[in-house]
Parts: sequence; structure tokens; C-alpha cells
Amino acid sequence: MAKDYYKILGVDKNATQEDIKKAYRKLAHQYHPDKGGDEQKFKEINEAYQVLSNSNKRSQYDRYGSAFEGAGFQGQPGWDFSSAQGFDVNDLGDIFGDMFGFGGRKKRDNRRGRDIEVDFQISLEDTLKSQEKEISLKKLVTCSRCQGKGAEPGTKVKECFSCRGTGQVQQIRRTIFGSFTQMGVCPECRGEGYRPEKPCNVCKGEGRVKEEEKIKFFVPAGVDSRQIIKMEGKGEAGRKGGQPGDLYIRISVKKHPVFERRGDDLIVSVPVSFSQAALGGEAEVPTLEGKKIELKVPSGTESGKILKVSGKGIPHFSGYGRGNMFVVLNIETPKKLSKKQKELLENLKKEGL
Repeated sequence: MAKDYYKILGVDKNATQEDIKKAYRKLAHQYHPDKGGDEQKFKEINEAYQVLSNSNKRSQYDRYGSAFEGAGFQGQPGWDFSSAQGFDVNDLGDIFGDMFGFGGRKKRDNRRGRDIEVDFQISLEDTLKSQEKEISLKKLVTCSRCQGKGAEPGTKVKECFSCRGTGQVQQIRRTIFGSFTQMGVCPECRGEGYRPEKPCNVCKGEGRVKEEEKIKFFVPAGVDSRQIIKMEGKGEAGRKGGQPGDLYIRISVKKHPVFERRGDDLIVSVPVSFSQAALGGEAEVPTLEGKKIELKVPSGTESGKILKVSGKGIPHFSGYGRGNMFVVLNIETPKKLSKKQKELLENLKKEGL
């Protein structure tokens, strides 16, 4: 059965060259063998792109369908670079950089433990002072029975037979440019160069087991949402002596029912009566610490007037000083009035108030 190149790339027959290029790059990254992808699928994607990115070959494919043959593909003699119109070799730079080591990338340590990212929520009150918090994580830790070696205590660790202790084996890769030989990680020992004579009964030779661990960490005063606390070496344990990963704790500050945070400043709304607004007086204002303070309301205050209280906001992350608190005065209109209150208001009304 003829292959449907459009279906392989996930585009329709009217797709532009730009659409085809974008689809190809996305799928090539997804199915790249060195990134754990399907090698056969990766070959099909390259084959489809080699045809559909070339205006002449695409035209023949659209015209003849099942009778069309993508001559010269998959490394066969006759694949002609000069006729590959629209095929941009630079699009493959990052893909073939992984495959053949182009670009000078550092070799990845496959023994290093995985980094962990977690979200941790605190209250707005928690930002007032630095404090210690604790989280529980289920992660890979060093096996206590074999001490991370992967071998049963008292047994030997032997040189890997497949790679002769080098941790690498020669591999042949078939690409659109032909067959290439490269050194890759040994699949038997996973690049370690040795294997346990008798695998550990607990971790089965992995050197790590999954356990729950409680981790204490320090939250600085003034921290805000989306800030990240990094704890080096608190990620998953490395394999067979490899370095542990890191732990990244992403902070989120819970929304407060009374205060609104803007940077290191706080905003709070306080109701005042008609008489307070007209004559002036004192109004009780809440603070984030929990204690109320008395704030002087000037006579003739209009609804929405904002007063500043210095140093009652959030501590600056630098550790020096605090933000301010801004108090929004809202004049309350009473819903119910007593008989006497109505009489007084009627008299004020007669006086032009």
C-alpha cells in the first residue's frame, strides 16, 4: 500500500511549504531515536518531508499517487541534493547535532538524578517573616541495602561484556544522508562499563528505590508568587555514584480575603460613615499582622480617598524595610435607619446637607 505522506506529517494536501516545514520539525523532535522516539516512525517522517518539501517530487506524488517512487531516499545512491528544492538542511541542525555530536554539546551524564519541580502554597501572612517549611516527596533515593552500587552485599561488580568496560558501543545510524557509524551508550550497562555479578534484591540492580522523604527548606520574608527556591542535590538520587538532581520549589501566595498585594504594597478598603466623612474622626484599619490601628479621617473626605500608612506592607525581598499600606476609604450608605436618624437627616436636608 502506498504511503500517505500528508497523513504522516499531519497536514492536508493544500498545506504550504511553511506548514510542511513546521510539521516536520515538530514530529522529528518528537520521534528522534536519541530522544527515546520511534526510529521507524522517524524514518517515515524524513521520507515524507524529503518528497513534500521538493516542489517537483511533490507534484509527481500528487499526480501519480501510488505509482510514485521517492527514488534515492533513505541513503540510497542517487539522492540528489541539487534537486532538493525547499529542503533546508539547517532545519536539521539541532536534530543531527544530537545524533552526530555537531555543535559542541556536552555529553549528558546519564547517571545524574532527575530534577524535581513542585508547587508550594503559602499564606500572605507567611511573607511577613522568614521561616522554615517542610514538604514530603516520593522520589528515587539511594538504595540502603547496596549503598547505590546495585549489587548484593558481598558480591562482585564485573566489567560489562558488551562494551568491555568503556560504557560505549559502536552503532550504525541510517539517515537521509546515508549510513553513519557513531559511538553510543552501551544498552547492557547503560554507560556504566560494569554490571553486578548478582543484582541487589531490593533495587534489582538499579541502585535506587522509590521512597517518601521529608525535606525542610527556608522561605525568605517578602517572597512572592512564581518565585523559585532551588535546593541543590535534593532531587532524585543519581545512578551508581552519579550526582543527584536538584529540587525546584515554585512558590504561590494564596489570595487574601481582605488585603490585595501589589508588589510589596498592600491595599485595603475601610468603610466610613457619613458623619465620619463630613466631620472627620478615627477609623479602625486592619493590618496583616492581625492588630488594628487607628487612622485619622480628615473632615470632608470623599468616597474613594486613599490614605498611605508607611511601613505596613510586605517586607522587601532584599531584607531591608517594608512596603506601604494604602487605605481606600469607602463612605457607607446605611440600608436601614431608625426613626431618630431619619429625623436628623431630614433636619440636615433642610439645612442644605
